[in-house]
Amino acid sequence: MRIDRAGWPFITGPLAPAVALGLLGRLTGRRSARAAAWPLLGLSAYMALFFRDPQRSCDTAPPGPDDVLSPADGMVMVAGPAQEGVGPEPAPEGGWQQVSIFLSVVDVHVNRSPYRGTVTSTSYTPGSFLAAYRAESAHRNERSEIWLADGDRTVVFRQLVGVLARRIVTRTSAGAQLATGERMGLMKFGSRMDVFLPSDATLTVRKGQRVRGGESVIARFGAGGRP
Repeated sequence: MRIDRAGWPFITGPLAPAVALGLLGRLTGRRSARAAAWPLLGLSAYMALFFRDPQRSCDTAPPGPDDVLSPADGMVMVAGPAQEGVGPEPAPEGGWQQVSIFLSVVDVHVNRSPYRGTVTSTSYTPGSFLAAYRAESAHRNERSEIWLADGDRTVVFRQLVGVLARRIVTRTSAGAQLATGERMGLMKFGSRMDVFLPSDATLTVRKGQRVRGGESVIARFGAGGRP
């Protein structure tokens, strides 16, 4: 199983003392030492699960040229017109559509680019750590925003951290070229991703639907429709 490099400090942190306690218990016969090792081993295993980075279909076969893929695993919270009143700039100016995805603490937290193109700008905003499923988290929580352009098509997406999250990792910057579904960062421990799409893109997901990053088509440009 592939593990994102950001996860290794969280995996080895509890693993090292767990191994030491296990060896101590074996050498001395102290059951208390071995018993103390199990919770640490469990924590290390959970961290490995959290930071897993599985292969997805976009890694082996390019998606359709008009497909917009989910940037993350999780549950669709919003699928429709861009939400009003949930941020200082809830959406770029114009008639935008919004897909928001909530990631639980058991979802894959590696993030992928929803579409292809050139990163025209990125921004980071520090903030609070409200639960990511709350609407006001869009303007009060720590977040990173990426603008992506491919010809006359523009997609904007945001990484927002939640109540348990404390850090966003964004591995792209202005001028970078991203492919649809390419890994571009991650969020640690319970988060949300917002994708803003222009009006000529047709949404293909609904609120309450489960999606998989790099596989689920959340919208299409110029064709298609809601299932």
